[in-house]
Amino acid sequence: MTPALSEVEQLSFKIVAFGEILWDLLPEGRTLGGAPFNFAYRVNSLGDTAYPVSRLGRDPLGREAWDLVTAFGIDPSCLQWDDSYPTGTVRVSFDADNNPDFVIVPSVAYDFIESTPQLEHIVTSADCLCFGTLIQRSDVSRNSLHRLLQNAASSRKLLDVNLRKDCFTPETVRQSIEAADIVKLNEKEAVAVGEMLGLPVLALSQLALEMARRCRLEAVVVTLGEKGVLAASPQGEQPVYVPGFRVPVVDSLGSGDSFSAGFVHRLLHGATLGEACVFGNLMGAVSATKRGATAPISRDEITELGRQSGGERIVQPELAKFWDGEDFQGAKERRVE
Repeated sequence: MTPALSEVEQLSFKIVAFGEILWDLLPEGRTLGGAPFNFAYRVNSLGDTAYPVSRLGRDPLGREAWDLVTAFGIDPSCLQWDDSYPTGTVRVSFDADNNPDFVIVPSVAYDFIESTPQLEHIVTSADCLCFGTLIQRSDVSRNSLHRLLQNAASSRKLLDVNLRKDCFTPETVRQSIEAADIVKLNEKEAVAVGEMLGLPVLALSQLALEMARRCRLEAVVVTLGEKGVLAASPQGEQPVYVPGFRVPVVDSLGSGDSFSAGFVHRLLHGATLGEACVFGNLMGAVSATKRGATAPISRDEITELGRQSGGERIVQPELAKFWDGEDFQGAKERRVE
């Protein structure tokens, strides 16, 4: 069942998202994106207060990005301007299954984010600091991030692993995990990160649990696309699995960021790991029915998807034993080989 809103749910938490704001250059045109910004947009829309930390070129794309951020009602005070490097862009294409592929332009403004006294002050009182691996491809932004992480001792720190070509090293991934409380990654990334950490070859459920225990993490969250999400914590004897929800997919770009936003929002508001995964799953599924990573999502849409009777669940067979089948009423399981 989708949980009803409680008094805690009405609170607004302070969430800092450090990383890239860029323009996704899609076949049909451009749209503002970047995983940290998509995440910030979604948590802000859920009623929390998002502070995206990034850097824009002092160019037409940068000015347009700034205008959109403010139009979305997001606080732009942590965005910086750069006079030497352009606003970030990435060329996006889609395969036959509507999965995106990216060509990320190097040496752009967000590679040069500076750590300032203002940022260091903001993260000291943040409830959550979300950061990724892509932003650490440059020394400047990576070093700034490390300074902010040191100031965010009381914040929950979410690492969103994003293993893009030429945008990470095993060392930066390991250091990032050491600084994180929660690690979110997809299935392929989980296997790759397991190798970087020197973990044995294990089934996905065992790998997530071993990673959480070995790295002393609050949780490891593995997104599985249409087949849902797997999460493990050191305290649990077995992982949590929430199957996917079948929806008519329009655009999967940003669905993972929507999941992260829903997951963090519910976790900060007192949900269990499983409940946070359920809400994140709903956010990601509804997002996939929209065109663009910042298309509006209403609470009613999330609630309605959770309540639909006879809705098809898409289950990863080897993980089915970890699902109790009770997170939605009237859901009909459909196993997908």
